[in-house]
Amino acid sequence: MNVRIKRVYEPASDSDGYRVLVDRIWPRGVSKEEARLGLWDKDVAPSTELRKWFGHIPERFDEFAARYRAELDASGAATALLTQCADHDLITLLYGAHDEVHNQAVVLAAYLRGL
Repeated sequence: MNVRIKRVYEPASDSDGYRVLVDRIWPRGVSKEEARLGLWDKDVAPSTELRKWFGHIPERFDEFAARYRAELDASGAATALLTQCADHDLITLLYGAHDEVHNQAVVLAAYLRGL
């Protein structure tokens, strides 16, 4: 399975494959129709506590990534996501953060590729 990432604010495309929102909070200003989601997986998103601690501060990203991977290890949510997406050759993980480098989708995509 091929895993990509994309901001949910970018237009949906047929080349996205199966679109999965990986945020706990619905992105502002995006309608469900515009999002064209196959799945909204809140369980695979970072915990509220971790998200608030990170605050999208780039200097905290390495620690955030380590803590998020630990959450994924403990929860089994990433494995469940792969099971739900097993019938799709391509999934696109959607996220709402402005920073395209320091966000949970970057960490999650790498994690999924390693499973």
